[in-house]
Amino acid sequence: MIKIAQFGEGNFLRTFVDAYFDTLNKEGADYGVTLIKPITFGTLAPFKAQNNRYHIVLRGAENGEAVEKVYEINAVKDTIDPFEDEQAFWAMARDPELKIIVSNTTEAGICYHDTDAFDGFENITYPAKLTKFLYERFQAGQGGVYLLPVELIDNNADELYKCVDKYISLWNLPAAFKAWNDENNFYCNTLVDRIVSGRPKTKEDADYLNEKIGEVDVLVSIGEPFGLWAVEKKGDIEKYIKEGVHNIEVVLTTDIGYYKKRKVRVLNGSHTNIVPAGLWEGAVTVYDCMKSEKLCSFLLETLNKEIVPFVSADVAATQVFADSVLDRFSNPYLNHQLISIALNSISKWKARDLPSFKDYYAKYGEIPANLTKGFSYLMKIYSALEEREGKYFVQLPSREVEIQDDLPYLTYFAGGGSVKAFMQDVAVWGEDLTAYKGFYEAVESNLARLAKGESLL
Repeated sequence: MIKIAQFGEGNFLRTFVDAYFDTLNKEGADYGVTLIKPITFGTLAPFKAQNNRYHIVLRGAENGEAVEKVYEINAVKDTIDPFEDEQAFWAMARDPELKIIVSNTTEAGICYHDTDAFDGFENITYPAKLTKFLYERFQAGQGGVYLLPVELIDNNADELYKCVDKYISLWNLPAAFKAWNDENNFYCNTLVDRIVSGRPKTKEDADYLNEKIGEVDVLVSIGEPFGLWAVEKKGDIEKYIKEGVHNIEVVLTTDIGYYKKRKVRVLNGSHTNIVPAGLWEGAVTVYDCMKSEKLCSFLLETLNKEIVPFVSADVAATQVFADSVLDRFSNPYLNHQLISIALNSISKWKARDLPSFKDYYAKYGEIPANLTKGFSYLMKIYSALEEREGKYFVQLPSREVEIQDDLPYLTYFAGGGSVKAFMQDVAVWGEDLTAYKGFYEAVESNLARLAKGESLL
């Protein structure tokens, strides 16, 4: 058996990673996942009660048709609560069949604290626990492993390695252990992509799913059909991670950056640009945008003309991904609220849309019309902010919503700050956006039109 130590037992890992290994097992492989609690919060009791068996339900749209599929997952073979059974934790570290370590400890989980003590456990970071886990494996004379963190940070495995290396130095662990970690363990950067909403949110939906499954399952988790796991190719990882579509699509690559760029620009960038337009035009969810002829046309034109051509030289491959994104946006089950996506819109537009804007401008010498419109809607919303009891609201044409972002941005606009000065603020954008010929003038004109009650679409 190929064993996987999985730090984290949450919905995402169970609906993504464990579904993948379960599918490989159904195809004839022999994988066994052991769930390890990385923090004291939570309980493994439901897993024990269900003999580590559970179901996932993938809901979405495929070729324009609604689909809902149920999968029974049996890949989890054991669970370990190291805070109650530390010996099981160390035994896992010494297991010769262990080949893969997966983690999802949230974006804040991969961190280093120089106050962490080697003899501590409960209150030290995940990388600190991992260092001790690997040291136990080294002392037992076992071979290295493949570490596949799925935390949503850039170069997640590189950052995890840096933390482990710092703990080796902090704790003055043997040079031989450092050499073993450097030479025998493969830290593989990954990118994951599947929307997982987790447990059913209402009793009605829970009852419906229990009936559909045929039993009560307190661990049932809901996700979308699309799934992509890009894994950095190192060592002999192809012996343990199989490429292709196995519930999710898995790609082994030496260029993880392409998949990151593609996801950020195509999926996240189109999301970010449509949100302020959708909010102002009366939509509530992403699905609403896809059902609106003008909002959907706006989204498609932005993707096809201003985003997709600038992701990579292989435009056709990026277009295939963009087509899948449209299916995902059309998912009637997700109920993806625009106001939720609107969280921290300023930094999101800078990271997700400004790069496409700049590439378009560099090629054509003029501003991209639709990214400019999306930015104009964003500035319209922020320039209309009002502060009430420490919260910030905007009156849209159809309803009032609360806007959440970095406090300096909110207070700036609520205090009457100008759009032009904000666009010129290098501290916000890293550059003066008004330096792009015609950009501020177009935004100013668009804001005047919106003020008159006109639509930019």
